[in-house]
Amino acid sequence: MIPIRPAARLLMCAPEHFAVSYAINPWMDPADWARERGVHAQAAQQEWRALYRTLAQRGAAIDLVRPAAGVPDLVFTANAAVVLDRKALLARFRHPQRQREEPHFAAAFERLKARGLIERIERLPAGIVLEGAGDCVWDGPRQLFWLGYGQRSDALARRAVMDTFGRQVVALQLADPRFYHMDTALCPLPRGELMYYPCAFTANGLATIRALVPADKRIEIGPEDAGTLAANAVAIGDTLIMAGASERLRTTLAERGYEVALTPLGAFLRSGGAAFCLTLRLDRQSAPVSATARHAA
Repeated sequence: MIPIRPAARLLMCAPEHFAVSYAINPWMDPADWARERGVHAQAAQQEWRALYRTLAQRGAAIDLVRPAAGVPDLVFTANAAVVLDRKALLARFRHPQRQREEPHFAAAFERLKARGLIERIERLPAGIVLEGAGDCVWDGPRQLFWLGYGQRSDALARRAVMDTFGRQVVALQLADPRFYHMDTALCPLPRGELMYYPCAFTANGLATIRALVPADKRIEIGPEDAGTLAANAVAIGDTLIMAGASERLRTTLAERGYEVALTPLGAFLRSGGAAFCLTLRLDRQSAPVSATARHAA
């Protein structure tokens, strides 16, 4: 029997040790978490399991990072690495609190490599910070990476990503500390649209987006949807798994052929993360360069 290929292969980490125990972005309030620690921890477990089920029901195969004490944000596996064509460029974190995650993610990728799911593991040049796919989002329809810098990752990471994957990298400066990673404010969709929150970017960044993405392919979201991290979505086929979306945004997406699957993630929003943050796509494949060149011509 020929094995059925999963609709997506994702990396996740169960929230056994998740908590808001420090503050490195405006969403995080350790004192507020501590006041109802048990309630929030239970909610995180329930919400993560619901997200896991939603992804699995849509055909995703899910591999797991081993939870570890002392690294509460290990659940945000999007930050582990940039992955494309079975190559992984491991993350390096800005803040000491998250630097403790690096050996755990490195070990997880060694296990994935041993299983044949990853072929090569690369590391960033010394001194360069790039917080994984959280700040380096693959856009399949355009065959490029959108790289966010200025909050948590370095603009100089652009060259390392280009050298590793041989693909165009468009670097955009993030202007609002609430949208500290690219994946909190921008989401390429499978049919070629780009969903993004304009206020997260500088004027130059917005000009770049508008130069590269035709007007009929741009979906600009407003403050209401930005506040639920609607752009932090996971696409599996034409289904968009999201923590929240206004009726207006759901209607817009439905008109473009997408099904929206809402799965509340309020506990993780307290740390500034949602569906995309809690997953890392392992099976992204780029188109052959020759095919990309023909398409561009």
